[in-house]
Amino acid sequence: MKKIFIYMTIAGLIAGSTSCDKGFEEVNVNPVLATSIDPVYLFSNAQFGSAIATQMYQMQIVQQINSPYTGVMEGGNHNVNYDPNSNANYNSLYLQNGPVNLLTTVIAQTKDLPARSNLYNMSRIWKAYVFMVLVDTYGDVPYFEAGKAYLSGINLPKYDDQKLIYEDILKELEEGTKALDASKSIESGDLFYKGNIAQWKKLGNSLLLRAGMRYTKLDAAKAKTYVAKAADPANGGLLSDNKDNALIAFNSTFNHPLANYFQGTERGNVYLGKALVDYLKTTADPRLRMIAVKYAVPGNPIATAGAEDTTRANQDGMPYGYNESTVVNAPGFPGKIGSAFKYSQINRRTVGKIDAPEFFITFSQTQLLLAEAVQRGFITGDAKALYTTGVKAHLAQMAQYDVLATIPEAEQAAYLNANPFMPANALEQINTQYWLSSFLNGSEAWANFRRSGFPALTPNPYPGKDPSVKDFIRRLVYPVREKSVNTVNYNEAVQRMGADDLGTPIFWDK
Repeated sequence: MKKIFIYMTIAGLIAGSTSCDKGFEEVNVNPVLATSIDPVYLFSNAQFGSAIATQMYQMQIVQQINSPYTGVMEGGNHNVNYDPNSNANYNSLYLQNGPVNLLTTVIAQTKDLPARSNLYNMSRIWKAYVFMVLVDTYGDVPYFEAGKAYLSGINLPKYDDQKLIYEDILKELEEGTKALDASKSIESGDLFYKGNIAQWKKLGNSLLLRAGMRYTKLDAAKAKTYVAKAADPANGGLLSDNKDNALIAFNSTFNHPLANYFQGTERGNVYLGKALVDYLKTTADPRLRMIAVKYAVPGNPIATAGAEDTTRANQDGMPYGYNESTVVNAPGFPGKIGSAFKYSQINRRTVGKIDAPEFFITFSQTQLLLAEAVQRGFITGDAKALYTTGVKAHLAQMAQYDVLATIPEAEQAAYLNANPFMPANALEQINTQYWLSSFLNGSEAWANFRRSGFPALTPNPYPGKDPSVKDFIRRLVYPVREKSVNTVNYNEAVQRMGADDLGTPIFWDK
């Protein structure tokens, strides 16, 4: 899983200056500062920057990760709006040196360069991914004018109708994927596939499948059209193996963005959700021991955390509906060790490693979406076979975290035999497995949960929730800064979209 990383300070994305004084320019030029940057380096930084520390909302809403604490740890755990946590996606992706600005710059620099057409089209595909995350999180967001402060002097971009953004996402994915050409320059600085065009075509089509499936509740005919395009092998195919997974492989120097929550200062404050642990226990899922552990001293670093209990029967997920004071009254409360609770935590040797990979889109997710598409009649195929392949793919994917997380094939087969595919319950089965397959990919797990309605989670009963939340949080609130700085465009978006609160649904979540 070795990747090549290219990290840099991009303080001057577009470098160069002018002067009217003779000799002044030469005196004031830093002889070691780059005056131009190969756009592939901007692209690789955009890929790297797409991994965001977002456990406070998305993974809590879908009840995979939990923390009882109020204050700086608050968000989805209590169904409340807390700006420093709800703005994570927005601020990270729209950051000055973040993916939106970087990809917009790469697209502008390569649009008219036939020799860099693959980089141009890879950037279109990945920009579509980034904006799927933004729209799925907030609804209307700046799109057509976004990232153009350097290029066009647009510092306060307009918010665009989320429906129109998704229309353009579909177009960009379809056109960008078809335009990729293996006979042209290969961009080896790409962090996913080192520029492998066949794999990029699979990624583009798999993202188109994901985007098309977002329409299942809103417009089934449209969903069917785009799913068929994505699944057509003549267009390059879909992710077909775990080797095709789009991921960033972190290391001991460049840590996973969630490392602080799982290994650092918050390690004693973050637990696994009861819904996740209970489901894995009930189905005797072998992933449980790779994901869940009880440490003898939960709040300590792994070197001094003591015994690590991964026994299935001993795992306890933290229930929702409580804070740090009231959780002691929860049924079956396991007690405390120091200031930490005895609930199951994420396994810090496997999925919670500081150098754990970040998965964006996977073979498992793609197969499960195909299984649902077949079940819905969007395309022809064998839903059971696709479901089985999708589940096995995620069981096998665990080894990509660490060799310690390897699940033997015999154990994979035993799990599937004990939990067989049932056509009468297919949509729930498929999407519950998608929920598991998207573990730690909170944005996608939350989006698919809203779209499909599965798994069948019990709404968080926390008594102090935001009054706009009727069952589950449907979107996150815009950053406070946007309301005060980009006021006119913010107000226009809210008037078009609906109230800027946690209960307003995204356009496809109807």
